[in-house]
Amino acid sequence: MRWIRALSAETGEGADTLGGKALGLALLHRLGLRTPAGFVVTTDACRAFLRDGRLPDGLHDELAAAVAGLERATGRAFGGPRQPLAVSVRSGASVSMPGMMSTILNLGLTTGATAGLAAETGDPAFAEDSRQRLLSSLAAATTDDGSVPDDANRQLELAIEAVFSSWDAPRARAYRAVHDLPHDLGTAAIVQPMVFGNRDDHSGTGVAFSRDPNTGENAPYGEVLFGHQGEDVVSGASMTRPLCALAHREPVVWTELRDALSRIEGHYRDACYVEFTYQSGELWLLQVRPGRFVGAAAVRLATELVDERAIGRDEALRRVSAEHLKHVRTPRIASSEETRVLARGVGACPGVAVGRVATTPERAVRMARDTPVVLVRPETSPHDMHGLVAAAGIVTARGGPASHAAVVARAMGKPAVVGAAELAFDSDTGTVTADGLSLDDALVTIDGTSGEVALGRPRVVADQAGGHLHRLLVWADDISGDHSERSDSQRLAAAHAALAPRGDT
Repeated sequence: MRWIRALSAETGEGADTLGGKALGLALLHRLGLRTPAGFVVTTDACRAFLRDGRLPDGLHDELAAAVAGLERATGRAFGGPRQPLAVSVRSGASVSMPGMMSTILNLGLTTGATAGLAAETGDPAFAEDSRQRLLSSLAAATTDDGSVPDDANRQLELAIEAVFSSWDAPRARAYRAVHDLPHDLGTAAIVQPMVFGNRDDHSGTGVAFSRDPNTGENAPYGEVLFGHQGEDVVSGASMTRPLCALAHREPVVWTELRDALSRIEGHYRDACYVEFTYQSGELWLLQVRPGRFVGAAAVRLATELVDERAIGRDEALRRVSAEHLKHVRTPRIASSEETRVLARGVGACPGVAVGRVATTPERAVRMARDTPVVLVRPETSPHDMHGLVAAAGIVTARGGPASHAAVVARAMGKPAVVGAAELAFDSDTGTVTADGLSLDDALVTIDGTSGEVALGRPRVVADQAGGHLHRLLVWADDISGDHSERSDSQRLAAAHAALAPRGDT
């Protein structure tokens, strides 16, 4: 059995073998967009590893051949002291599991390669920072004693083992249990040359939606970090900037990114999400998928795609589910002088959650047995998954719309607020305060749209249904032929039933 496929190859295989991320990268290649060359170690190899406790026979030789191909393509030497090649290893399962599995960056930066990178760039601090990131992440993912081999090929094998092992990590198993996902799928591992967002003043990293996932508005939405690598965005440990800041700082990158989003939308006939890094002013796309909007944003997107003639009305109706309708009239904290707002951040997942504050995932699990809880953290990581599952809502002091807390909250449909900088944490006592008040066990209400964190249980109101929903339901009545007074969900269900044997119009 062959364990490795080239990312740009037309293998005809699906996500069950290559993983969804690899298929997205192959799409970028086909669209002529700039993405690093690379290869994917298949889910078959992961299942063999999990079954036998070691990488499968033959993979060692395939890795050597695949790495040699990257060296020829880049003109660089993996782990070499002259023009060194560094690579990333990322997970990519057939189902999306945001933030649950390992990613290792800067592989191949041995002692000699780091010296070579310093000499090539004239920036020893950059080279050493990149190496230290490798040492800390690989040691945390693979060893107990913190030692990392000074051999590039061995580093690569350890990283692949770490990605495969993370499929069965408790956080990943908990995520799959919540979403009723099978445990036997396994993940692919994607290997690509590094793009360094921390290279210089014209480098950075970020995430972008082609449209606003909170409202569906047709405007790019996301966040960017200047002079950082991608894990700094996901971790939430660094304060990001709105994506539009890129337009002023790097107008050429901004223009190219907007063009890429438009081309990807044209292929999907849907909103899209990309992860990107730019190095020394050159943009590279590292991940792509459809936008997966919910609630009112999904309704607006579907109707506006009809207006843009990207899809027909039948397809628009198929794309809106009964679950979307449940969240169209989003609850909000009512504006009132009596409401004591303790902190404001960025709304990361619409909705309102009310609960007692828990400042650790363990405490959230315990408290949730008796009362709804809101998990309040400086930032979250995959190790907090059990607390995220138990909580009714999530608040972090740091991070932005693509931080771990935000991504996981959206995947679970839980109201979330991120980047609430007015929250103050005492690392010695584990307590959190805001507006001069200790929040331990306090009852709070969070608004995942406005980003407000309020004391107690203020009045909550629901947004009124907008014109997009009205138009969609008129289409639904036209399709079903039934214009009687019924609930929104009944009108949509009747249209879905009528569309079952029909093609798009």
